[in-house]
Amino acid sequence: MAGNKLYLLPVWLGEEGGLELMPPANIAIAERVKNYFCEHEKTARRMLRRMSPTIDLNAIVLHRLDKDTTDAEIALMIAVLKENDGAIISEAGMPCIADPGARLVAKAHDAGITVVPLTGPSSLLLALAASGLNGQRFTFHGYLPRESADRKAALKKLEQEARRTGGAQLFIETPYRNDAMLADIISGCEGGTRVCVAVDIEQPTAAVITRSVAGWRKNTPKLDKRPCVFIIG
Repeated sequence: MAGNKLYLLPVWLGEEGGLELMPPANIAIAERVKNYFCEHEKTARRMLRRMSPTIDLNAIVLHRLDKDTTDAEIALMIAVLKENDGAIISEAGMPCIADPGARLVAKAHDAGITVVPLTGPSSLLLALAASGLNGQRFTFHGYLPRESADRKAALKKLEQEARRTGGAQLFIETPYRNDAMLADIISGCEGGTRVCVAVDIEQPTAAVITRSVAGWRKNTPKLDKRPCVFIIG
C-alpha cells in the first residue's frame, strides 16, 4: 500500500487561539495529507488555513463524513485510505469524540489501516480535569433528550448513577438549549448534587464552575449559545 495511515487531527475549540495551541507535528501532517474526512467543507478549509498558509486548499480532497454518510460511502473512503494517508478533521476539538468519525475509524481497523490519534484539545477531558469531580470513573452520555420531561427523567437517572457509583456523568447540549438544560438541572436534581458547567474552554471567555445544585439555584448565570459541557457528580 502506498499509504495506510488515518490521522485523527484535532482543531481549535473556538475562534480564538493560534499555532501555540497546536503541536508542530500536527501541522507537518496537515501540510502533507491530501485527503480529509469532515462534516462540513467550509469548517475544514478554515481550520486548515489556520494551521498553515502553505496548504494548497485546491490540491486537497474533502470527503463528507457525517451522520448521514452511508456504508457504501464509507467503503469508498476506505478504498482511498488503502492508497493514500488521510485525516479526520472535526468541527471542534478531537475527532471521533461526540463526532461521527468513529464509523470510519472502525472500518479502518477492519481494513488493517493504522489509526493515529494526534495530541490536541478535548473539551470533555479538559472540563472533567478542571471540575473537581471523579476523573477515575466517568461516563460520557452525549446529548440528552430534547423534551423537558424526558430530559428531567434522564437527568434524574444520571444523578442516581453518580450517587450509586461515584462516577462523573458528562453530557453536552446544543448551545441554544444550554439555558433550558441548566434550568432542568437545578429544578430536577437534589440540592446537594454537585454540577460542573464548563463553557468556552480554551477561549478568553472560558469558565469552569462546579457548585451544588443549591448553589446554582442561588446564582444561575445566562449561558446563551456558548459551547458547554455539563457534569453531574
